[in-house]
Amino acid sequence: MRFKEIIGQENAKQLLRGMAAGGRMPHALLLLCAPGSGGLALSLAIAQLLNCEKPISDPEIGEIEPCERCYACIKTGKWIHPDLHFSYPTVGAKEISTRFLKQWRAALAENTYFSAQDWLDRLDAGNAQGNITRDECAEIVKKLSLKTFEAKRKILIMWLPEYLGKEGNRLLKIIEEPPDDTVFILVAENPDLILNTILSRCQLIKVPPLQDDEVAKKLINNGLDNEVAHSIARLADGNWHEAMRLSTETAYDNAKSFLNWMRKCFVGNGVELVRWTEAFAKNGREKQKLFLKYGLHFLREVLILQMTDGITSDLPPRLRPDELETAQKMKTVLDIYKIERISKIFDECIYHVERNANPKVLFLDASIRTHKIMRPKS
Repeated sequence: MRFKEIIGQENAKQLLRGMAAGGRMPHALLLLCAPGSGGLALSLAIAQLLNCEKPISDPEIGEIEPCERCYACIKTGKWIHPDLHFSYPTVGAKEISTRFLKQWRAALAENTYFSAQDWLDRLDAGNAQGNITRDECAEIVKKLSLKTFEAKRKILIMWLPEYLGKEGNRLLKIIEEPPDDTVFILVAENPDLILNTILSRCQLIKVPPLQDDEVAKKLINNGLDNEVAHSIARLADGNWHEAMRLSTETAYDNAKSFLNWMRKCFVGNGVELVRWTEAFAKNGREKQKLFLKYGLHFLREVLILQMTDGITSDLPPRLRPDELETAQKMKTVLDIYKIERISKIFDECIYHVERNANPKVLFLDASIRTHKIMRPKS
């Protein structure tokens, strides 16, 4: 994988290229990534560049890239190089990553921006928790203690070290004093779940959420309409995985449906709310969750309008013109306190939708509570 194939993240790309070109690659690197921002893709690109036999200067961008022609690049590009190792969450008290290499390579071939839940679903985890086990740690130590087979260095990419838990203590020595020509690349999303003793042994690079324009441009290149692409980009909030998921739901107009619901909640006609609830309950759980997430996005924008009223702001509204018009009207009805309370209702609904709550009861209750917040009795 070349860096130029990765969406955005120019600062992170420049840092990683500079490390590789200048021979300054640390023995342990931690990419701290926002969800869906491309951390795994970046780790694959730097791994390929580090072991490329003849790196090139790409004439289009004037930056160093792997050649993609040498044996090392070809094997690394297919994730089959004997000196490129992977570690990732699995399901089972004694499982190790190598038993799931077929599924892992299939997941990478489809999309390098997948989430932890996508991966666990691929393993048919059900309600089981993923983890990186004691046996996996022992396997890592064993593999990295061997000499390189073909490449200049051994590289271990550990995706989501948060799943190590206390087992991470078993890797402290090899991370701090690795064998010669060994590089650890950890791709994490939540540093609070990683042992401080591991964090302190790694050089940190932060990978922020993607910019809306970057997401929209990629969606347009994938064939989406310009307005739809920008709408999805605003809703995805810098998460390319979420943007791809949302792009498959474009036929379902959350904005129109949500604003219609808010008007009905404001009026508070019981018959109309029951009719809306019965119709909406026919949608699947994913569409219901998507609808609620749009609602949280919309309320956040109304809150920003409240906070910046009369103040010049460098942040453009993340709403389409028709949505912005409605938001401007709603900010006169919803103060900060009301927005907070309604947002809490939406969060609760998402929680219960994921747990198969009765949608008719759930959304009728949410409608009534929202009405009472919007128009409390004096």
